[in-house]
Amino acid sequence: MITSGYTPPAELSRVRSSALIAGVGLSALLIIGAFIDRAQFFHAYLVGFVFWIGITVGSLALLMLQHLTGGGWGVVIRRVLEASTRTLPLLLILFIPIVIGLRRIYPWTNAEEMSRSAALEQKAAHYLNPSFFTARAVGYFAIWSVLALLLNWFSLQQDRTADPKLRKRMQFLSGPGLGIFVLTTTFAAIDWVMSLDPAWSSTIFGLIFVASWTLSALALTILAMSWLSQREPMNGVVQQSHFQDLGNLTLTLVMLWTYFAFSQYLIIWSGNLPEETVWYVARKHGGWGVIALSIAILQFGFPFLLLLSRATKQSGRKLAMLAVLILVMRAVDVIWLIEPTYNPARFHLSWMDVVAPMAMGGLWLATFAWQLQKRSLLPINDPQLEAALEAHAGH
Repeated sequence: MITSGYTPPAELSRVRSSALIAGVGLSALLIIGAFIDRAQFFHAYLVGFVFWIGITVGSLALLMLQHLTGGGWGVVIRRVLEASTRTLPLLLILFIPIVIGLRRIYPWTNAEEMSRSAALEQKAAHYLNPSFFTARAVGYFAIWSVLALLLNWFSLQQDRTADPKLRKRMQFLSGPGLGIFVLTTTFAAIDWVMSLDPAWSSTIFGLIFVASWTLSALALTILAMSWLSQREPMNGVVQQSHFQDLGNLTLTLVMLWTYFAFSQYLIIWSGNLPEETVWYVARKHGGWGVIALSIAILQFGFPFLLLLSRATKQSGRKLAMLAVLILVMRAVDVIWLIEPTYNPARFHLSWMDVVAPMAMGGLWLATFAWQLQKRSLLPINDPQLEAALEAHAGH
């Protein structure tokens, strides 16, 4: 049994301080933007929130996946994933401005807009209304928080007691937990993004977010592991084979996101129904069309080709650079999903669309670094740990 701890590097304190300063400074700039253009502030705020809640909830999905599948890659990244899930209280606080700005964000809060058709009136009466919207959001956060709390608690108790039953409890919880993740993420995507156009619908929209949020979380995890692998004590733990496993999983998620996104486009294109195609029309012309092409190339084509190479997947530095590209394109993709709703006839991109994700990112990274400092960087009493490290050391 491994009895020695793996203390987080002291540099994490500097990361936390720098991220907090950047987050507070950029948040102040964003607040100034709210006085300049209140509506644009809330639009950009939604962009930032959707991006960072995706990383937090996607980390919860990856945490449950690694409990179910086992393997050295999961044991090594577990603490990073757990720290990411413990940022949920921050995201709950950051959701409050969205509730405050509902009438500036969502057209279904406008009774006149929803009276255009009987179908929209039915949606407004039974589903798309502020009170039910807020109640559902509270429900999503409650479910995610319970899952994260239990998994983190079981893991902490495993460190303290080395009770082998705790591993089985985490596995038992993770099976149905993944199913719950898919359901809650689907409904959250419908509520927070798809309802921006209440007349439009897609049966695949939620699955696109299931794949993209998990991909975002994995990219952030790879960045964290690459940084940790260059410092004590993880520089003697993380091996090329760990990064190769993470690279293989990245390739899988890139392909899964592409499959869902292309399937949605193909179904709507083949159906050729005006009420469905109008969503893509707003996102295919002018500057939005260029952005759509860049997403296809830089979020699928380029990563797909690079991840076919074993050399890329085994290099923490190369994989980290690719992770940065994926995170940037994920933010661009969120902007592409949200902003054309407010300007369907022309291309419009505000500086706040860039500042909002960066401001929330500073606050998120400061919280993440603080949480990562609280525990050993490896689950020291996990029964898989020694075998996973020995197996990977032999590669």
